[in-house]
Amino acid sequence: MSADLNGIRMGVIGGDDRELYLIPELQKQGAYIVGVGFEKASPIPGMMLAPSLQDLVGQVDVLLFPMFGTDERGVVKAKYSDQPIVLNKEVLQAIPARVPLIIGFARPALKSVAEKMGIQLLETISLNEITILNSIPSAEGAIQMAMEATTITIHGSQSLVLGLGRCGWTLARMLQGIGAQVTGVARKPSDLARAAEMGLQPLHFSDLEDKIGRAEIIFNTVPHLILDRVMLEKVARDTVIVDLASIPGGTDFEYAQMLGIKALLAPGLPGIVAPKTAGRILAQIYPQLILRHLTTMNTPVKS
Repeated sequence: MSADLNGIRMGVIGGDDRELYLIPELQKQGAYIVGVGFEKASPIPGMMLAPSLQDLVGQVDVLLFPMFGTDERGVVKAKYSDQPIVLNKEVLQAIPARVPLIIGFARPALKSVAEKMGIQLLETISLNEITILNSIPSAEGAIQMAMEATTITIHGSQSLVLGLGRCGWTLARMLQGIGAQVTGVARKPSDLARAAEMGLQPLHFSDLEDKIGRAEIIFNTVPHLILDRVMLEKVARDTVIVDLASIPGGTDFEYAQMLGIKALLAPGLPGIVAPKTAGRILAQIYPQLILRHLTTMNTPVKS
């Protein structure tokens, strides 16, 4: 459903190919876009470029940062920028109180500073409407990576999906559709029951160490260290691991390499394998989120 963004000034900061599709979709809904970090991209008709992030924040009604967010130093992921973009204290201090900062993944330090400064921080990585839709390109990309890395077919493979959350369910269903022998690993009895109902092999995390040795492909979606040294010792050396969890993932990659196990970290797959779809997903969800917030804040829309 399209929204009326007429007159709303949005600052789009950095990102990857998703933003190249997101921006025109927002423009179609009436938004006026000012960008930072697009110097190396093909010009987007109607989008103005600000010289710096600090110059941008006072010109707009909403700030849109990438799904990836920033690194530990506050550097914003910006594929098409010719210089680093840093979300530092000076920039945060320049953000007007009425302007929400929308970001995919907010690191704890950013959350803490934003709270102290009274900045309206909206983290979208936990929104079901985004995460569930994003799980589709994420699952497709993870399966593609596994296909390229393994010497066997997905069909008939012993595939483990660690974590039956929003992405895990989509991934398990796709693997099952290809013909994999899928084991769904979870902790909640309700998730294990659903896995059994779907025809998956349910496995509690407490039993994973005893069963992981039979896996030929492991997909991890849990953002905690699950595949540690103890667990990796039980993994067959020709097993392929695809880790979809947020950086740093849920795998001890250094130890996996020492053991000769191929382990791949795969963050940000929607923007890599299907940026057009991923951009359109954001363009579908962001407008309603923004309008709800601006209404709550009683922010005047400027034309």
